[in-house]
Amino acid sequence: MASKSDSPSIVWFRDDLRLSDHPALYAASKTGAPVICLYVFDEARDVPNMRPLGGAARWWLAQSLRMLQGNLKAIGSSLVLRQGPTAKIIAALARETHAGSVFWNEIAQAPHQAIADQLAAVLKEIGVSSQSFPGDLLVAPADIRNREGRGLRVFTPFWRRVLALGGPPKPLPAPDRLCSGPDLASDELESWRLEPVRPDWAGGLRETWKPGEICAQQRFKAFLESGIAGYASERDRPDREGTSGLSPHLRFGEVSPRQVWHAARFAAAERPALSGDIDKFLSELGWREFCRHLLFDEPDLATRNLQPSFDGFPWRHDEDGLRAWQHGQTGYPVVDAGMRQLWHTGVMHNRVRMVAASFLVKHLLIDWRFGEQWFWDTLVDADPGSNPANWQWVAGSGADAAPYFRIFNPVLQGEKFDADGGYVRRWVPELARLPASVIHRPWSATSFELRAAGVEFGKTYPAPIIDHKSGRERALAAYGRIRGG
Repeated sequence: MASKSDSPSIVWFRDDLRLSDHPALYAASKTGAPVICLYVFDEARDVPNMRPLGGAARWWLAQSLRMLQGNLKAIGSSLVLRQGPTAKIIAALARETHAGSVFWNEIAQAPHQAIADQLAAVLKEIGVSSQSFPGDLLVAPADIRNREGRGLRVFTPFWRRVLALGGPPKPLPAPDRLCSGPDLASDELESWRLEPVRPDWAGGLRETWKPGEICAQQRFKAFLESGIAGYASERDRPDREGTSGLSPHLRFGEVSPRQVWHAARFAAAERPALSGDIDKFLSELGWREFCRHLLFDEPDLATRNLQPSFDGFPWRHDEDGLRAWQHGQTGYPVVDAGMRQLWHTGVMHNRVRMVAASFLVKHLLIDWRFGEQWFWDTLVDADPGSNPANWQWVAGSGADAAPYFRIFNPVLQGEKFDADGGYVRRWVPELARLPASVIHRPWSATSFELRAAGVEFGKTYPAPIIDHKSGRERALAAYGRIRGG
């Protein structure tokens, strides 16, 4: 049996697929003992509110794990892959290797906490120590409470509180080398079937993304150097590269929130003229934080209206409308462009997400949960906090929600934020030859313009599945019913 001095430590990787600013890995590396790096694929369907990853997120996870394997190899280690119940897998590995301790980073979400608590209890029973560290937030939920001890439901005071706390600790460096542990059996990643095969629908994801910590850091560095200028206004333009593209990297912990925070603060100090853009960028990181804190308090955020009045909302059962929306066939160009971008790339521009979500919930009166589930399956950045919180925000049923009677006009939104039609031309190519003056309202084009562009409603492109004015009036009437009730 190994002596206590050379007993290995296990580092359990979770949604933190990186080496730098990884508190658990850093602590294990400082012990001087051999380190076993482990990832457990555990969908834990018996844990309340645990959501299995959607298809696009599964694809990303596979790529990210491959990158992590390579990064660990470069510092003398490896990544052990195991599938099954986490507590059982890790306890068995601890016995197999005579491990003295297990380290991990916390995830401040009820189902993940339940799994970690179960693991800690099992390890205690077998005499293995465990230690966990804050890892996925800027501020612990316990640090931002109201007088009744509850989390805040409005973003602006929440963000003020975060800022008043002065920011998170500085990021930790990645280990230069790891003392490798014993050779261990590891699952073949392909055996987990995370990636699509027949059909292989991930071609657009591969064209668009390079997952992994190194690519995340490169993307963020390039954004701060050449993309942050004008962010406050450019971020609303889907026809331009005005956003950071960090959301899936953050989702899988390839870069940490405090790395983003400190790098952005440093950039603002170096270039004061960009402080307004950087503050706006950090407030978007703050919205992610707000949604995560909300999820901490409301584990069923993806299934329950936070505003109980919406429990009686007269949603419509409309399979045809839902299908048209999912496949970008609503007849509203900016909505269709967004839905097609989502299917091809695994993301949708944030401004268009709001417009597309509003169209489903308000024009079509389809329950926000159907849209949330579609995004959960198709987004590479499907975040368990942001995805349902944003859908509830649009629906008006959530925290800090937009009023239900705020109904985005998809035509005006397109004309304002995609004035030249570049975004629509890219993702709805059947409209590409229409003039900019009518590309967001093709039904208003003259017969000559339609013929010249090769557009024929019902054949090359659908007519609008609902008139904006009548859809808006119907939505307001539905809102009036629950308001009156």
